Amino acid sequence: MKTNTHPTYGPVAFRDRSTGTITVTRSTLVGRLEEGSATVEVDGATLPVLDVDVTSASHPFWTGRGRVVDSEGQVEAFRRRYGKR
Repeated sequence: MKTNTHPTYGPVAFRDRSTGTITVTRSTLVGRLEEGSATVEVDGATLPVLDVDVTSASHPFWTGRGRVVDSEGQVEAFRRRYGKR
């Protein structure tokens, strides 16, 4: 295989901005992080941390706080309003 063609792949921590939950996984984003970027200590290892807006810890679908949209009611309201012309 050719050298220097594959991205750096290593452990990284993703932190949910709204809940503060940290998820550790492996990613190719490790190679793109700048020197001196934020780090966090997890289980004795110092990992680069990336802040994300939404994770399974804060998404309404996964937390059970989601709302069901009544699309049938919206269709009926449209038909009542505009009907056959």
